[in-house]
Amino acid sequence: MKRSRINAIMAEAEAFIRAFGLVLPPFAYWTPAEMQARRDRIGGIIRGRMGWDITDYGQGVFDALGLVLFTLRNGRPEDLRAGRGRCYAEKLLISRRDQISPMHRHYIKAEDIINRGGATLAVEVFGAAPDGSFDKGAGGTVHCDGQRRDHAPGEVLLLAPGESVTLMPTNWHAFWGEGGDVLVGEVSTVNDDATDNWFRDPIGRFAKVEEDEAPARLLVTDYAAWLE
Repeated sequence: MKRSRINAIMAEAEAFIRAFGLVLPPFAYWTPAEMQARRDRIGGIIRGRMGWDITDYGQGVFDALGLVLFTLRNGRPEDLRAGRGRCYAEKLLISRRDQISPMHRHYIKAEDIINRGGATLAVEVFGAAPDGSFDKGAGGTVHCDGQRRDHAPGEVLLLAPGESVTLMPTNWHAFWGEGGDVLVGEVSTVNDDATDNWFRDPIGRFAKVEEDEAPARLLVTDYAAWLE
């Protein structure tokens, strides 16, 4: 993705989030220079990879296959392993109309995916094979706002604003905005996008950035080059 496109998407995302009466934390709006100036006291942001993540999954077709994410908070893997402490994470996502977040599952993370507003959020779900791999014939069980829901293989759950689904690590899932753009909330155990995603098809997790202009804000994938 070109950096100019990323900058434009980020500006659109900020406006979309504000339209729902939500305001991101101050670090969401810091320029690269402002983050560098604070480098000695934002270790938690850097280590937790909190902040902007705009991805086309390395495929170069963001409008069809992509997602905007902002990690608001993220706990510590060592706390999760110990079973106490900061074992949680929270994100905001924007799933555009018919824009697929591709079929995947997690090794460790359990998550609640919540329609925070906008159109309908479509979530396609499958169970898993005994070894955890994708099985197109596997149905399963999820919980929607605390209520058990058994599903057929590839059933599409349609979540209206305010509704949610709880996905355990072995629940294969893909999602998109149905009929319009959706503001999505994610509340989960500690998030690690570098190692905890298992995609059905060979695909990248992060965008490959072409630097055609300076970044307006840093992506989490920029932190190593700019801040560490």
